[in-house]
Amino acid sequence: MRRRYKFLSVFVLCWLLQQGLTQGQQVLFEFGEKKDFNDLISGTVAPEPLKWIDVNTSDTSWYRDGEKLVCKGLPIGVVRSEKMYQNFIMHVEWRHLEKGGNSGIFVWCDDEPEEYSRLPSGVEVQMLELDWVNQNKRDGAMPPIAYVHGELFGAGKAKTIPDNPRGERSKSIENRCLGVGEWNKYTVVCVDGTIKLSVNGKFVNGIRESSQRKGYLCLESEGAKIEFKNLHIIELEKGYILPEHIVEAK
Repeated sequence: MRRRYKFLSVFVLCWLLQQGLTQGQQVLFEFGEKKDFNDLISGTVAPEPLKWIDVNTSDTSWYRDGEKLVCKGLPIGVVRSEKMYQNFIMHVEWRHLEKGGNSGIFVWCDDEPEEYSRLPSGVEVQMLELDWVNQNKRDGAMPPIAYVHGELFGAGKAKTIPDNPRGERSKSIENRCLGVGEWNKYTVVCVDGTIKLSVNGKFVNGIRESSQRKGYLCLESEGAKIEFKNLHIIELEKGYILPEHIVEAK
């Protein structure tokens, strides 16, 4: 009799652990698609849908509107991709629906939000609405206009070397982003710690020697309503990488 109870106890414990793990990794929504570069060349494999897991937003922060993904902007936080990526090309279109809106996509990101910001460590590909500089003057001085045209920088523990320095951040060398209600196109090439960003059809920014080179993608909710569409990931061949360049898997 004791052996039976012992077996049942172990069974129940395993079931509870499994439920906890499953709930912790529950997919919140699907958005975008991933293709392998070699499969893309051969045309042999269908795209794989990208699945997103909530980190610290909520199930009401995001919703699908046809082919678009809409983020309400609150609470501040991120959702992350189900899988980690190392070398890849990303295409995404986005538009702010509020003047001065703030958002972005993190690449090579971990799953540990910083207490002071609710955002994790990774390389942020900034998405700001053009009026942000007008709304965030300090001592009467306006931030550099390049700030809103696709900055790249290491957030949290992630460190990078900027191509076009604005302190530790890298600013775009040309102002190409469009304002509220207009769609912007980003192409982001991520290879072995180097990132190059194209804004609306032209490469204008980059960073190199990122301290994190394999991790999750994160979509950011940061206080303003924003829409995304046409998110595509083309996964490239693996490159040379050290264990310290890889974030902890969840």
